[in-house]
Amino acid sequence: MTALCMGLPSDPGLYELLAALPSQLQPHVSRPEDNTFLQDMFGERSLQSLVKSLLSVHDTVAQKSYDPELPPLPEDLDDDEDSVKIIRLVKNKEPLGATIRRDEHTGAIIVARIMRGGAADRSGLIHVGDELKEVNGIPVDDKKPEEIIRILAQSQGAITFKVVPGVKDEAPSKEPKVFVKALFDYDPKEDNAIPCKEAGLAFKKGSILQIMSQDDATWWQAKQEGDTNPRAGLIPSKQFQERPTILMITLSLPTKNNTGFRRSFRLSRRDKKTNKSMYECKKSEIYDMADVPTYEEVAPYRRQSGAKHRLVALVGPAGVGLNELKRKLLISDPQHFSVTVPHTSRAKRNQESDGVEYHFMSKHLFETDIHNNKFIEYGEYKGNYYGTSVDSVRSVLSKNKVCLLDVQPHTIKHLRTSEFKPFVVFVKPPSVERLRETRQSAKIISGKEDKGTAKPFTEEDFEEMVKTAQTMESQYGHLFEKVIVNDDLSTAFGELRLALKKVEMETHWVPVSWTHS
Repeated sequence: MTALCMGLPSDPGLYELLAALPSQLQPHVSRPEDNTFLQDMFGERSLQSLVKSLLSVHDTVAQKSYDPELPPLPEDLDDDEDSVKIIRLVKNKEPLGATIRRDEHTGAIIVARIMRGGAADRSGLIHVGDELKEVNGIPVDDKKPEEIIRILAQSQGAITFKVVPGVKDEAPSKEPKVFVKALFDYDPKEDNAIPCKEAGLAFKKGSILQIMSQDDATWWQAKQEGDTNPRAGLIPSKQFQERPTILMITLSLPTKNNTGFRRSFRLSRRDKKTNKSMYECKKSEIYDMADVPTYEEVAPYRRQSGAKHRLVALVGPAGVGLNELKRKLLISDPQHFSVTVPHTSRAKRNQESDGVEYHFMSKHLFETDIHNNKFIEYGEYKGNYYGTSVDSVRSVLSKNKVCLLDVQPHTIKHLRTSEFKPFVVFVKPPSVERLRETRQSAKIISGKEDKGTAKPFTEEDFEEMVKTAQTMESQYGHLFEKVIVNDDLSTAFGELRLALKKVEMETHWVPVSWTHS
């Protein structure tokens, strides 16, 4: 190629090459006139000049250097600074992707962390532990880290760093991809503890984050799943986020009011003062609240054909319409949806059949099953036990049906196993004003044992419903995968039906332990 570029239009080398092309192409030419055309074309002096020009331009471009010009090395380096590095990075509007700190003992400005995927990380030239001496020729020994960050933020284009390399660690091994679901909202602009607000990553409860680095026990590096920006941001680590929250919960537990939740077998109003709560979870709510919601490691999951369906757990305050939604689902496809048959220790009544209204059993056997943790939830009402057993859920799922389960919110935690893989739907009411408009002619049924006590809603019912929903969402919202406002029953049903269809057909993020079973 170089030899051709150096020749003139009349050079024998170029002429012979062009003249030989027709004969090389002849096996691919079918008509004689085409071959004549090719010989005439490649013999034209104008074509030879054009080829020569193209090759000349190629040589000119190839001989140029497009590498950035580095500044000259300083001539006044001390003898003990033979390991100094002069680094030049090109920075546009993108942050540099590094944080700095002042060493408490030496006072030196040290690179504290390199953000994965950022400009500094991609360059491979700046490392954690490097000592920063100058930025764009400005000494930084007497400057605060905040001042240096301000200089970097205001700089555009090429930035020159003078650094003394730190102790170089061994190349880190390739870390496996780790994804977590955020169980709380986070805004770095409101966090005074973060070392650099600009480096923080904001997210909402339910966001899926890819953890890029956990090298720092206090601040992890992460990015939003699916985000095309390669640069990671800082988020509080699980351990760091738990500390202030645990303190807050510890201080608030003694005054916590646990009343107001809907019970699966709700007491009638006339019995509220004389009877204990119908249902009590086998684990205490205070124990549940001690688990601070921070992050949960997750993995993508899609139900395979023939696999058991995920349990559908419905949660909501009394009167919100859970029974109506379940009934509409059952009517819409009775071969696909089903509910559990509860257990009771009370005597069977006339026209009742064992295994239809209830599974009837002795009080002694019921207490034995309670002791052996065979109930998801249970309670005592007028001297008789009632409960939903684990086996009743398994029975529905084994028939390749979707099990619809109406539970208390603090029961959800104990259902979240790889066996059931519950999809938790929280049904919440609209505002009190909308409840007055839409529930004027509706009636509330206190519980399964009080079907004859249906009464119109009162203002007290509306206020309690909204208040209870707010409490549920505040304390257990991190466990809800779908939230539906039951303003209009038909609209809410359509939204629920679509959500359940997506659960069966699409990929969802679930706790990583559910995918290893």
